[in-house]
Order: sequence, then C-alpha cells, then structure tokens
Amino acid sequence: MQKRYWRAILCTVLAACLPLSLAACSSNAAQSQDSALKKVTFMLSWAPDTNHIGVYVAKHLGYYAKAGLQPDIVAVAQAGAEQAVNSGNADFALSNLTNISIASTKDAQLLQVLQVQQKPSAIWCSLQSNTAITRPKDFDGKTFATFGSNESDAVIKRMIEHDGGKGEFDKVTVGTSTFQTLSSGKADFGGFYATWEGVQAEMNGPQLRCFTEPDYGVPGNADTIGVITNSKTAKQNPELVRKFTQATQRGYAYAYAHPDEAAKILVDEAPEANLDLAFVKRSMHTIVDGAYWGDMNAMRQGSFTLGTNDVSGSQQYIDFLAQAKVFTDAAGKVVDTVPQVKTLSTDKFLLSAQELAPSFK
Repeated sequence: MQKRYWRAILCTVLAACLPLSLAACSSNAAQSQDSALKKVTFMLSWAPDTNHIGVYVAKHLGYYAKAGLQPDIVAVAQAGAEQAVNSGNADFALSNLTNISIASTKDAQLLQVLQVQQKPSAIWCSLQSNTAITRPKDFDGKTFATFGSNESDAVIKRMIEHDGGKGEFDKVTVGTSTFQTLSSGKADFGGFYATWEGVQAEMNGPQLRCFTEPDYGVPGNADTIGVITNSKTAKQNPELVRKFTQATQRGYAYAYAHPDEAAKILVDEAPEANLDLAFVKRSMHTIVDGAYWGDMNAMRQGSFTLGTNDVSGSQQYIDFLAQAKVFTDAAGKVVDTVPQVKTLSTDKFLLSAQELAPSFK
C-alpha cells in the first residue's frame, strides 16, 4: 500500500513537470534555432514607410528565417545608409541608384541588388493657396525648401527652363518638414513623394499644387529605390546576398499583392514610427494603383520580374545630372567621368519572374 502511495505521488509530480519540461525544451529549441540563423543588418534610408515595407513583411512572414537569416532593422545612421554599407556597419540598406552613383565618385563600393520602384514618384509642389504659382515657370524668383542637394537644384532648374523660365531661384534649408517650411512662409515650393507626403496632403492637408519631373524635361528614372549592399560582400559572400535579396523580393511581392495586410504588418512591426493604419493603407493603394513597382499583370504572367534594376532609365537620369555638374569627388571637386549604372547594379541575385509569379495569385 505504501509503495502504491509513493508511486502515485511520483506519477503526479512527473505529470506536473512534463508541461514545464516540454516548454523548456521548446524554449531551448527556439533559442537554438535563433542562434543558428545568420544575423544581418538592414539599415533604413529614413523613417519606416511603404518604401521599406517589403523588408518588414519578409521578416514578419518568416521569409528571412526560412532562408536562414535573422535581420536586424536599424535606424539610419547620421552619415547615411550608403556610408554605413560602404564601411561595413550595415550589410544591406534601402537606397537608390542615384545615391550610389553619387557615392561611387567618392570611391564607395556599393551595388544595388534589387530595385523595387520602377517609375518616378517625386513631385514638386507649392501650397494650393499660393496663387502666384500655377506652373513650374512660376518657381522663378521664388524660394525653394531644400535639403541641400545639388541633385534637386538641377532638377528644379531644368523644370523651370523647360517651362520657359530662367531657372533662377532662392533656397532655404528645410528645418523640421517641408510642409511646415511652406506653411510658415519661409519657402514657396519644395519636393515631396506622391506615394507618401502626397497621400498625407490628400488626407490631412495642406492641399498642394504639384508638378512631376517627366512632364517638364527631366529625363529617365530618378526614383530607383531599392536594396543595396557592399560590392565586396556580393563578391565574397554571394550566397548571403542571394538569400537576403530573394527573401526581400518575396516580401515586396506579397506587399504588392496584399496591400492592406502589408500595411498592418508595417504598422505592427515598426511601432516606434507611430504610423496610422489608414494612412499606410492609402499609401500602399497609391503604389498599387499607380503601378509604381511595375505592371502587376506582367508579374502574374511571369513576363516581368519585380526587383529588376532599370539600368536604361536610371542612366538617362545620371547622364542629365553629370551634364549639370552634380557629381563630385571626396574633396568636392566636380567629376567629369559619368558613373555607369550597369556596373553599380545587378539582377543576378533575384528570383526569376516565373519563380515569383505565384506570389501575385
């Protein structure tokens, strides 16, 4: 009788401990799995927004984990995402072909491996209440709210001249935001993106009067937003670059096909940005409706690959910037040699259109 009593107690104890043991094993297994993943750093180009959304989606849906990667998404460094990737402080970042072309004339070793945005989204706007400006020609003699880029100066000058103006304007450096700079009267016009600030203006004001670059003589594709890495990394560890690029490509494909779900993922995964879900959804639908990432029907049919670098369109824009003497070396001296996009970008790490097509079903 006493043996049966202690056997009963032992069984009870074991039964009670079993869930704890299983939980401990599960926790240890999860930790072991995490430790087995290759850690990589992805640097934002600015605050979290729909340009970055594919990375957040890929992380949330486990595309990176399936590829054996554990990404750490970090805020942009003061020196910029391009410098962080060039120095090795970040493995990957969001940038564009213009930025890495500019960096290349300062001896940076960068390579764009995925280009999500396939057409320009930049808009140059004044407040709709400013009746003195109704066309780019009216920018003449007015004040431009700038972030200090020679690139944007060249664009504005070309747009004004194309519209029949002289291309002469004053400048003021933007403090907190272009919206506030215009609303305060410190500037008359500035630059925005149709897929983000343009949506903000539509939903919350102030109302804008805007003009696009292609309509006023600026050639090529200026907004080649995508993922970059160090060219040395691409040579020395191509499998890492391939895994990250393809997982990211799947993330953007999912976001393009499921804009509302992707918007929710971005809001949840980037709580520090305090993003409004309705606003992010509108931004994503603007991207989809405007086919900013490419023709989705062609992607579904497997005849266009999301992520393809627009070498031709980008080179036209780079040539324009070179003519405007935008490119300088590390000492600030104008560089006459024109950066070649075909050497600064590659599609070799991408999934094929046929491999990615099911993501759009």
